[in-house]
Amino acid sequence: MRRRRFFAWGLGLAACAAGCGTERFAGSAAGLRTRFSINPQGRRWARVGQALTGAARAAGYETTGGTRIMVTGLPALAAAELNNGQTLLDTATPLSRLSGEVEVVVVPARSPFRDFEGFGAHLLARPGQTQLAGGPQGEPDHLLFGLIARGLGADTRQLDYTDYPSSQEAVTALLSGKAAAATGPLADWRASIKAGRAKALAVSSARRVPGLDVPTLLESGVRVDFADWAAAFGPEHMPDESRESAIRMCEDVTGSAGWEEACRSAGWISIPLSGADFEQWLGSEVERTRAVLRDLGLLDTTKATTCWGSCGNGH
Repeated sequence: MRRRRFFAWGLGLAACAAGCGTERFAGSAAGLRTRFSINPQGRRWARVGQALTGAARAAGYETTGGTRIMVTGLPALAAAELNNGQTLLDTATPLSRLSGEVEVVVVPARSPFRDFEGFGAHLLARPGQTQLAGGPQGEPDHLLFGLIARGLGADTRQLDYTDYPSSQEAVTALLSGKAAAATGPLADWRASIKAGRAKALAVSSARRVPGLDVPTLLESGVRVDFADWAAAFGPEHMPDESRESAIRMCEDVTGSAGWEEACRSAGWISIPLSGADFEQWLGSEVERTRAVLRDLGLLDTTKATTCWGSCGNGH
């Protein structure tokens, strides 16, 4: 493994104090609703926070003052593990999974790997001789390569992974021949794929991306369903009444046409899951993240699954 760089995303979750909104107003047919204040946990989740706020307003909710809702996601979860911090399950109240960015495995247009099967066979046989590129170590791109290696049965600790601060630098590295394959958000690779400079081998989502003739990892024989997800959380020790009203709001909003349109416009997938189901899923996602970080040599913890959502095993 080449370079080691860890980015602490400073969770600060305990500081997300409850502003238990007691002001109510007459909304739509849903009746009286609590006021909400939606706050992204840093610039990384600003667009999702803005989209959730806009869709909530369109659905008739007040979004100034009141019960505080934080928007954060997978990179924060991984950062807490890397820095021996408490997980989102310990420091906040899980409310609802919201959206995800699909990742894509790409190779240069003239790569000898004509499909994912060829790439996977090479990675399995020579993991230390398959140059990989992506974002910072321990973040979603790196996690995905770790999950792919685990799914193939390759020696994950031998992965030859070079991390780059931005997707654009990873794109440049791949196209200049510094890497055999890369992974990253599909949105960041679309231009290179469309221009014929890069070839997409597989997408990380459970279903194919409309308009893109590229198989999923599941179709390619790797039991991995993955997205760089974002979710809504309440403050720690959130009162039951506030939690229930916040979950109802998230369900209303993520089920709305406005939210679906916001996700389409941003290039995200809508992956709503709320309440107890989301909390259970989040527990399995914590375990999966710990396991792959351990397999990558970044963390010493217990094993977990490599799949969630659509693998048919309940994760």
